[in-house]
Amino acid sequence: MIIRIVKMTFKPERINDFKAIFEASKEKIRDQNGCNYLCLLQDKNNTSVFFTYSYWDNETCLNQYRHSDLFGQVWPKTKALFAQKPEAWTVEQHHELK
Repeated sequence: MIIRIVKMTFKPERINDFKAIFEASKEKIRDQNGCNYLCLLQDKNNTSVFFTYSYWDNETCLNQYRHSDLFGQVWPKTKALFAQKPEAWTVEQHHELK
């Protein structure tokens, strides 16, 4: 399993536009082959900063999503709202304590 973390900084006046895009597409993203978890986080101190946090079976599944029609529809709309270039990390979990 891999975890994908994407940091996105939006123009303040476009935050609600992003929330609408995410709301309309979140279940479709979560239903992608190999996606086991999807979470949207917002920075408490800088409300223009959001993170998506998703679990994928493997990088192949993540890349299939990144090359899908859904991604091709969602990402350009989201990208148009950015105030800064997004950052992304693909990581492996080594430990978890609950």
